[in-house]
Amino acid sequence: MTIILYAIPVFFLLIGIELLMEKRRNTQYYRVNDAISSLSAGVLSRMVGIFKSLVPFTLYILVYENAALMTLPETLWVWIIAFVLYDFFYYWNHRFGHEVSLFWASHVVHHSSEDYNLTTALRQTSGGFFTFIFYMPMALLGFDPVMLLTVGALNLVYQFWVHTQHIGKLGWLEWILVTPSNHRVHHAQNQIYLDRNYGGVFIIWDRLFGSFQDELEDEKPIYGVRKALHSWNPFWANLQIYSQLIKDSVHTKKWSDKVRVWFGRTGWRPADVSAAYPITPVDLTQFTRFDTELTKATKVYVIVQYVLTAIVGVYLMMNATNMAIVTQLLVASYVIASSVNVAWVMENRSAAMRIEWLKNSLVMLASLLVYMPQWLSATLFVGALLSLCLLVAVKRSQPQVDQSSVSQQDSLHKLT
Repeated sequence: MTIILYAIPVFFLLIGIELLMEKRRNTQYYRVNDAISSLSAGVLSRMVGIFKSLVPFTLYILVYENAALMTLPETLWVWIIAFVLYDFFYYWNHRFGHEVSLFWASHVVHHSSEDYNLTTALRQTSGGFFTFIFYMPMALLGFDPVMLLTVGALNLVYQFWVHTQHIGKLGWLEWILVTPSNHRVHHAQNQIYLDRNYGGVFIIWDRLFGSFQDELEDEKPIYGVRKALHSWNPFWANLQIYSQLIKDSVHTKKWSDKVRVWFGRTGWRPADVSAAYPITPVDLTQFTRFDTELTKATKVYVIVQYVLTAIVGVYLMMNATNMAIVTQLLVASYVIASSVNVAWVMENRSAAMRIEWLKNSLVMLASLLVYMPQWLSATLFVGALLSLCLLVAVKRSQPQVDQSSVSQQDSLHKLT
């Protein structure tokens, strides 16, 4: 966790550099709504990670302390072996995450963006409650729990830089490492690219186990998933596939199918459910990205809201051990609620703007009345005040409805 927290400034520095390249090369790899959705999913993932990692890590420690076959010294070679071995188990974790419905329901969040840029790397799941089982062999082999956390964090940090379209193929490195080129393949929904290139750091596992696919010059990747999210809501992104699996397991009549829905091959549906509730196959030849039109003022507003929410989220991550559980839950709930409502703002839901007025007013009040570090109180107060001013600008930037036209339409509707 510490390594990832220290890496966050570097992540945003690289995102800034990529944005400069976007402007210089006049590419269209970034959209504000999609980027904010990805970044919000990342904040939610870190929030939930504080709580959900306690049980798996405790189980790892129990296995390590009571069933380890050996005690490994903390030498350089042991660290290197741990790093490589972790990536090997990550490959199988990642592969199951694509090929088994239950695991895909969690992992799909990372693939739900229809853009591909460095913010996509931060679009992480808040689920993944069962993935820890893939790393239990390392406990049996005697790899220290702290070593596991460290190499796991380094593996995740490495994966950040490969989420870019600004870097082409890297020669002989394509044979050994996961690169931007072969990871673009992994995020594509083209049939030839589907479920390929699972490695985290090393691409050699894909070459060994038959899941490698090179990026083709005549097949441009189409990013996203076949069952498109059609929402900016990071909370719904975590629930979408679970919702579908629940419906399918309830509707099917065979008990064996009720189980197979969860543990069968990704995309498999019982015959009776498919007949009664068909899902239209995606036609990639007609593919268009989900989008919503935002005014410049709205774009500025949602960026400011993300920054404020991220500050609160990072503060929680850095101080969780010094907070009461109730306080942790309240702060995490604020981060989740704020992220969801900003998503609704980007979806142009009218109620979302009214909620934003209320939210920012309450944040200003809390910054004055609730005990918190002085710098955080000042940041939240100024941020909420700025947000209220921006809401005025957002209101003014929205297109005005011609009331006479509306009245005429209403009269015509009543006549018909």
